[in-house]
Amino acid sequence: MLSAVCIGETMAMLTPVQAVPLDLATELHFGIGGAESNVAMGLAAMGLDTHWISRVGHDGFGTRILHDLQDHGVGISGVEVDAGRPTGLYVKVPAQDSDPDGGSSVLYYRQGSAASAMGRETLANTAVSSLLENASLIHLSGITAALSPECLSLLEAILTEPRNGRTISFDVNWREALWAGQDRAVLKRLANLADVVLVGKDEAEHAFGTTDESELRRLMPDPEVLVIKNEAISAISLNRSGSREEVPALSVAVVEPVGAGDSFAAGYLSGVLFGLGQKESLRRGHVAAACTLTVHGDRGPLPDAEQLAAILDSSDDVWAAIHVEDGQFNTGTGA
Repeated sequence: MLSAVCIGETMAMLTPVQAVPLDLATELHFGIGGAESNVAMGLAAMGLDTHWISRVGHDGFGTRILHDLQDHGVGISGVEVDAGRPTGLYVKVPAQDSDPDGGSSVLYYRQGSAASAMGRETLANTAVSSLLENASLIHLSGITAALSPECLSLLEAILTEPRNGRTISFDVNWREALWAGQDRAVLKRLANLADVVLVGKDEAEHAFGTTDESELRRLMPDPEVLVIKNEAISAISLNRSGSREEVPALSVAVVEPVGAGDSFAAGYLSGVLFGLGQKESLRRGHVAAACTLTVHGDRGPLPDAEQLAAILDSSDDVWAAIHVEDGQFNTGTGA
């Protein structure tokens, strides 16, 4: 069975139960959130043997994270529990009706977290080293690089080791707050060491100073493929060989955008691992993202295997006619 390993921080997430300002909230909903663990859960849902490597605090937040990942079929043998450092925490403040253009906001409480203490010594953990050695895919992100110098060193160590048949993917996952006062050129260096790079077009301007396809490919010449997520328009893969594939996004009645990028990554990367072509892999990414866009929360359930196969194998005309709402994929042709 193909094995995937995702590395990064997952935090406890608190958000007001009612869509009210934080100072007026009387109840907070407790969930979890982390880009790499979202991808891990998505890959597990795609049928891959998936594991998450990280660190959590010896606290209820950390325990909840471990239980949630296990419940989604993700292995946690590579997670270290830190008795001295806490699990990271963030508070998601919903957008207000009184300021519809303000959008939601996030407050991070992650400095000094257990996960920020990951470093090269993490690789000395035999459970971690075994998972990485046997992985078909190792998935990393730019978030981890910004957490601490030690975390950056860990990513550098993984990215510069011999591949031995493994594929390393790197999702830029730009977070403005994390890179304040730091050298964002690190992202280009790390991305160029990966085999597969994923970046949103909106992120590329912040991380690399351009959204131009040819310029991005020039800045990162070494990865086998660069995937540019063009929001609700399309996804584009630029291969090192010079080939280009673009697949339009599905029409979606969006409920909430949170987690869609991670779902896309899981869908696309699962296609790559299964040996599919770029068009088929990009379609898998779009389907997974659409499932998440139509639900509240970081992940939406996939269609059953038969419907998923029909959607992925549909003609371009049928694909263009698909509309996704309430988790249902509908076309006038019955696909």
